[in-house]
Amino acid sequence: MSIPRLKPYLSMFAAVLMLGQVLTAQAEEALPDFTTLVEQASPAVVNISTKQKLPDRRIAAGQMPDLEGLPPMFREFFERNMPQQPRSPRGDRQREAQSLGSGFIISSDGYVLTNNHVVADADEIIVRLSDRSELQAKLVGTDPRTDVALLKVEGKDLPIVKLGDSEKLKVGEWVLAIGSPFGFDHSVTKGIVSAKGRTLPNDTYVPFIQTDVAINPGNSGGPLFNMKGEVVGINSQIFTRSGGFMGLSFAIPIDVALDVSNQLKKDGKVNRGWLGVVIQEVNKDLAESFGLDKPAGALVAQVLEDGPAAKGGLQVGDVILSMNGQPIIMSADLPHLVGSLKDGAKAKLEIIRNGKRQNLDVTVGALPDEDAGITTAGQGSAERSSNRLGVAVSDLTAEQKKALELKGGVVIKEVLDGPAALIGLRPGDVISHLNNQAIGSAKEFTEIAKDLPKNRSVSMRVLRQGRASFITFKLAE
Repeated sequence: MSIPRLKPYLSMFAAVLMLGQVLTAQAEEALPDFTTLVEQASPAVVNISTKQKLPDRRIAAGQMPDLEGLPPMFREFFERNMPQQPRSPRGDRQREAQSLGSGFIISSDGYVLTNNHVVADADEIIVRLSDRSELQAKLVGTDPRTDVALLKVEGKDLPIVKLGDSEKLKVGEWVLAIGSPFGFDHSVTKGIVSAKGRTLPNDTYVPFIQTDVAINPGNSGGPLFNMKGEVVGINSQIFTRSGGFMGLSFAIPIDVALDVSNQLKKDGKVNRGWLGVVIQEVNKDLAESFGLDKPAGALVAQVLEDGPAAKGGLQVGDVILSMNGQPIIMSADLPHLVGSLKDGAKAKLEIIRNGKRQNLDVTVGALPDEDAGITTAGQGSAERSSNRLGVAVSDLTAEQKKALELKGGVVIKEVLDGPAALIGLRPGDVISHLNNQAIGSAKEFTEIAKDLPKNRSVSMRVLRQGRASFITFKLAE
């Protein structure tokens, strides 16, 4: 084939090549470039390590139950999870725990934000900067309800992050995380905002930002950035069935975190609004019975006596549709809104009562220290026992008592370090008797636990999945 005959094909090939280059350039322009953001933000992101001297957990003769004396359902857990403790030079067993997390500097004089669970119960907190220098941090305050902690290190002209507005964040927007997953400092991951205002179990007061940013152990407490390089959240939790990242990450909105940190800095504690009600979700059948067009709002299942709601005229059976003009779509929306108010603030509630809409003006109270105030029907407030057992429990509901044929008892909400963990107790287990005494309530459980004898066998009746067993243990001196 002669050259002239090839010219049309060559021209066509050149055109296709040019089109491919144009499309490639457009695709590259459409994808975000994170390099500048990372260069500018990284110096203010820190690694956080903690040290904690844990109590002696020896399994010496007479101190803890013999494995053969445990029911099979507890024995397997005990054998698999019993820690092997190193001996100190003096011959006794002790353990020094270290945890790795992340944080970020919000002021040039050394204030640092992170998660409460990163620094909880720490005896020493070390903040490592991007230049690998280390500073000892002082704990200014923590708020377990939002999982926020404020630290202070000594320094001047420290690098700081830019703070954004999480309210302006949009679903689908690009976001980026910087942290120390598994101890790998300043690792960068990116994704998009999957949803806003998510409520997680036992996290009533945080409207979480959901993302698909890869978050792993060590990222906790680190910043979530928008494309302007502004912090819009604190990476806090993941949802997982495997123990690793599965595409569901949750961050505390920076607006919530800053409000908490400002109160911790000023008062050392956080003031939250409280209505004094127990609420539940409105499903399709309930919506129909209350004359609602669709399932929405928060159904008042209980009004606490002498609480703000009772004084404001709220009644059992009312459905709260909005507060101060903010609609209540899911019942979990209400605690977010109430918790953001302060003691003495006014709340205008739009409710449905007997099929008719009406407005109520309620003066919000202060959330009691040991009572969540607004909770979900079927959940009681947890009562943390003395550290000798290391377990938090709550009262059984009427439905649970009926199902288990019990007159009293408590359900385990959380297992901490201590004898409870060592004998294999789990969240969800029900304790009906302790030290040969029937347990009527969480308060009774705490009182009995405080007076347990040392170096003597103590019995405990535990129900797991409806099966009851007595187990015994001994508390060391």
